[in-house]
Amino acid sequence: MEFSTEDILLGSSILLMISILLSKSLGKFGIPALILFLAVGMLAGSEGLGGIYFDDALTAQSLGTIALAIILFSGGLDTRWESTRPVLWRGITLSTLGVFITAMLVGLFATYLLDFSLLEGLLLGAVVSSTDAAAVFSILRSKNIGLKNNLRPTLELESGSNDPMAYFLTVSFTFLLTNEGASVWRLVPMFFLQMSIGAVMGVVMGRAMSWTINRIKLEQDGLYPALTLAMLFFTFSFTNLVGGNGFLAVYVAAVMLGNRNFIHKGSLTKFYDGLAWLMQILMFLTLGLLVFPSQVLPVIGAGVITSLFLIFVARPVSVFIGMSFFKASLQDKFYISWVGLRGAVPIVFATYPLLAGVENSDLIFNIVFFIVLTSVMLQGTTLKVVADWLGLSQHDNSPKRVQLGEDLGYDSQSSLVELKLTGESGAVGRSIVDLQFPKSSLIVLIDRGGRFVTPNGATVLEAGDTLMVMVDSDDELEKVNRVVHG
Repeated sequence: MEFSTEDILLGSSILLMISILLSKSLGKFGIPALILFLAVGMLAGSEGLGGIYFDDALTAQSLGTIALAIILFSGGLDTRWESTRPVLWRGITLSTLGVFITAMLVGLFATYLLDFSLLEGLLLGAVVSSTDAAAVFSILRSKNIGLKNNLRPTLELESGSNDPMAYFLTVSFTFLLTNEGASVWRLVPMFFLQMSIGAVMGVVMGRAMSWTINRIKLEQDGLYPALTLAMLFFTFSFTNLVGGNGFLAVYVAAVMLGNRNFIHKGSLTKFYDGLAWLMQILMFLTLGLLVFPSQVLPVIGAGVITSLFLIFVARPVSVFIGMSFFKASLQDKFYISWVGLRGAVPIVFATYPLLAGVENSDLIFNIVFFIVLTSVMLQGTTLKVVADWLGLSQHDNSPKRVQLGEDLGYDSQSSLVELKLTGESGAVGRSIVDLQFPKSSLIVLIDRGGRFVTPNGATVLEAGDTLMVMVDSDDELEKVNRVVHG
């Protein structure tokens, strides 16, 4: 059956709306939204209620590659250097050495369990070796959970930077399986070359993006998202063209850009956040259409056993070895081990051996799909429970904060911070002049039950007020917090 453009648009819009509405209604039960998108895609597929036949692995891979580049760029824009710097090396260790150990352990286990050749087993291990940041933090943020001991930036950095390593291993083992006589020792210098070029290109393009955005002065503001999108894809494709790792380049460039001031920073960050969510939804819907449940069912046994080995053996071993170089409590290591969700990336990587015609690639793809499904359903629904059990969770009460002048490209240190007054706040019932705020801080606006009040020294603060406070530094914000809540 052939579909017109109107049919495709109608079907896509219906699937998108159903997916988003389901994520809204079922997300409160702890069910990861991305799994719901995947389920909708499967229900719409040829063996589901929709009856849409789709088996184009190349299209799925192309869409997945584009989506992953955008998701990594969006994640990099949100990565704050001041919070990432203290955990930089532990994050890099987990995203490189940790991924490698996970791939090796799962590979050896699959070779023994599934009667794979060693290279086929290692290929399966490589495909499922990276974690999924989107799946993890969509749950943490929806539950308003904070994590102690810098765990959150550690997990963000690991999840944002471990896909390049998994990609390299997947492509390398696929190459070895399709080229008899190829030497594994050729891969070692190739790895360092790809990562080095990717990192350098990321730094260069991150600075180039900031410089270009601030100086090009486009007449139409709506062209800035198009410009940055073009530079994103140029970074990815050109880095691959010169022999580097495009995914790493995109992530590093986004981190460089996100920690600089540039025109329309706030609006561009929100644009890429929305675009990343759209890409995740489309990717999971497409992958859901690509999966045939009748082919997955026969590998349930192998999928369950391999998934349990990954969750309870391979991931913890890789984390404990990687974290042994750094000071961390046993609880920290256990929680990082548990937050090892596998998402859409392994399914995208599983299409590489599928398209290369690797023997047992169909079996690998179906096992990977089942590993992802069980991993997200088991771990994704218990992140809060495990964090509470280990004593690592805390409510994320950090105030909303906007850097003044960032959308105009000004390098301003002043921030506008939103502070909510409760009945226990020490400032309630007192006038502003009596609070003795730091001299350089200022309450610029008060939201009182939806009615905005312009404050002056005689204004008496009430419980439920939301204060918009301008501060110049983190130290000053701490002083303001003590005055307001003390």
